Amino acid sequence: MGDRPLAPAVDETAIDACCIGLASQRLARAVSRRYDAAFRPLGLSGWQFTLLMATRRPAAPTISDLADWLDMDRTTVTANLKPLTRRGLLAIETDAEDRRARRVVLTEAGGEILARAIPLWHGVQDSYRASVGEADLARLRELVKRVVGTA
Repeated sequence: MGDRPLAPAVDETAIDACCIGLASQRLARAVSRRYDAAFRPLGLSGWQFTLLMATRRPAAPTISDLADWLDMDRTTVTANLKPLTRRGLLAIETDAEDRRARRVVLTEAGGEILARAIPLWHGVQDSYRASVGEADLARLRELVKRVVGTA
């Protein structure tokens, strides 16, 4: 088979036990599945709910504002907004003061679906409080803030 270099020897069990990347990916997938299941009757994913909620502000955010808040690049945010704009839940409008900027506006239909989604969100939140406990959830949120701040 040739002289292919072998990967360095590792203890997979040790990596599984301590890898922050693996742990955070598993956590993100597990949490996402739970929210996705809750919002499925509305035709939304948990991620789409987050995007809709992020636009529910007194002043409609720009795409750049959303990208900064979500810690994502503008191109990815724009791509993720498209299904919601096609459904009429969001509208992308030119900023009145800066014609180069685009503002993401929650439509009436978007507000209506959010009104139906928020009780479902509360249900998932309540189930986590019951199964994990509020104190551990608070520690998790604080840890996420600290880790994101060091990224």
